[in-house]
Amino acid sequence: MTTIPDRLRIAILTHSTNPRGGVVHALELADALTRLGHQAVVHAPDRTGRGFFRASAAQTVSVNASPTPDDVTAMVDTRIADYVRHFEDPSHRHYDVFHAQDGISGNALATLKQRGLIQRYVRTVHHLDAFRQERLRELDQRSILCADGLFVVSRFWQERLRAEMSRAATLVGNGVDTARYSPVAKRADHTLRTRLGLRGGPILLSIGGVERRKNTLGILDAFLQVHSIHRSAQLVIAGGASLLDHGAYREQFKSRLRNAGLAADAVVETGPIADAEMPSLYRLADAMVFPSLREGFGLAVLEAMASGVPAVVSHIPPFTEYLGPDDVAWCDPDHAGPIGDAILSAFAEPLRSRLIANGLKVAQRHDWKLTAEAHLPTYQDVREVHYA
Repeated sequence: MTTIPDRLRIAILTHSTNPRGGVVHALELADALTRLGHQAVVHAPDRTGRGFFRASAAQTVSVNASPTPDDVTAMVDTRIADYVRHFEDPSHRHYDVFHAQDGISGNALATLKQRGLIQRYVRTVHHLDAFRQERLRELDQRSILCADGLFVVSRFWQERLRAEMSRAATLVGNGVDTARYSPVAKRADHTLRTRLGLRGGPILLSIGGVERRKNTLGILDAFLQVHSIHRSAQLVIAGGASLLDHGAYREQFKSRLRNAGLAADAVVETGPIADAEMPSLYRLADAMVFPSLREGFGLAVLEAMASGVPAVVSHIPPFTEYLGPDDVAWCDPDHAGPIGDAILSAFAEPLRSRLIANGLKVAQRHDWKLTAEAHLPTYQDVREVHYA
């Protein structure tokens, strides 16, 4: 007989209110925990005061965020201090579990634990970042090593944590809302197509903005290969709200795009897209191009699959953990030629129909309720003891 755990009060901390993968995970996790009967409250530093990028079934808290300099390290230190200052107030600490989704919030909780203001905390490690700055590397390690419990979304990072830091972690996976992301066309799809200036296609969609980790230069070079065959093809690069500085990489991208000789509307950079428009954006695409060099999981791949869009994906972990040989068009992310070949193969029948059908099955297997339930045993182990 399964024992239903007591109703837990869970503070989930993330680094931003913007639509990044870790923030989406935090909100979806909180919503699923709320539906299970727990009180999950998502926190994030909020400089604008506008709150999170989308509404949530769970409660949310905007933490007062101080002005920050352009320097990334100084910004991280400032955001950690913002979080510490917020939870110094005893009225903000009435939770059974404190759960960090990143290094910024993890360091804030480590400091609060060190000062005796909380007893324990847990952290989700979506992936290990390769920071160049020593200070950022030290902070990331501290947020992991001081945690009383760890979660990961893939076996790959579970094994990396064990090998590199001698830390065990609970595998919780990821989910996708298949009621929201679906192949069923909506009137809003046409509205978004018109606003973005999209033609008949084929339309290639890249999610995550212009970043080295997203392999945007490789995507652009592969697009040039596709464009030489499909002259009406367009590349849509959506997202890009990041705390990290990608300026140098963006300059490389702009230079290569200027020298490519493409029409002005061949590559469309949208910036962050309103959450309500994301299902339409996926449905407008003929292929999702996701040849990342490093990912924690790749939530956007599941969202594309649930939307009936074939995906082009790097043949690396963690993708190889949850995607089979015929679920996506695999590619070598280190070379533009294989990425372009994979895109072209995703256009061709009968492979295209097979990828769409298999992708819908993969999406159906990933449920946020299962992800939320996987957290509960660790939550029970680390819950705070409240004294009268």
